[in-house]
Amino acid sequence: MRVPYAPTEPSNPDDAPIYARIAARRAPRPLIPLDLALLHNTAVADGWNSFIGAVRTKTSLDAGLKELAISRVAILNHAVHEWNSHAPLALAGGITREGLQTARTAEVVRQGDKVREKEEGGLTGEQWGVLAYADQMTRGVSVDEGLVGRLKGGLGDKGVVELTVTVAAYNCVSRVLVALDVGEENGGVMRGVGDM
Repeated sequence: MRVPYAPTEPSNPDDAPIYARIAARRAPRPLIPLDLALLHNTAVADGWNSFIGAVRTKTSLDAGLKELAISRVAILNHAVHEWNSHAPLALAGGITREGLQTARTAEVVRQGDKVREKEEGGLTGEQWGVLAYADQMTRGVSVDEGLVGRLKGGLGDKGVVELTVTVAAYNCVSRVLVALDVGEENGGVMRGVGDM
C-alpha cells in the first residue's frame, strides 16, 4: 500500500469505540486492509463503516442486482480487489456465470446508447438495465432519463435510489482501493468467473 496501514488496535482510548464498531461489522472476520487504511482518520473510518454498512445490509435491493452493479464498477475502474471480493457474491446472489462473464466483458453503455431489453448473454433485461446504469454513472455521471424510467418500472423509486447510492458508494470504494493500492492488488489478476 502507498501508506502504512494503521494499527489493528487503537492507540488512543477515545478511538476504541470506533474500532469496536468496525470490528463488529466485520465479525467474525478481522479488520480488512481497507479498514486499516481508513483508520488513519478514525472519524472518516467510522462514517465510512456506517455508510457502507447501510449500503451492504440495509437496502431492499436484490442481492444479485446489487453485486452485479458493484462488480461492473470494479471492472470499469480496474479495481481488482473489489472484483475479486464482489463477483463471487454476485454469483451467490443469483447472477449466472454466463451473465457475470458478460458483465465483465460487455461494451460500456454510454448516455444515448441503446440498452438491451431482452435476455441475452445470461443477463435479463433488468440486469442489462442495471449494467447500463452503472456504466453511465461511472463513466459519464449523467444517466439517460429513459433508463431511469425503465429501472423504476421494476425497482420502484426506492430501488432506483438504492441502486444509485450503491453504484456511487462503490465508485468511492474502488477509487480509494486503487489510488492507495489497498491490499496490494493493483495490476493483479481479476479472478476468472470459472474460478469462483
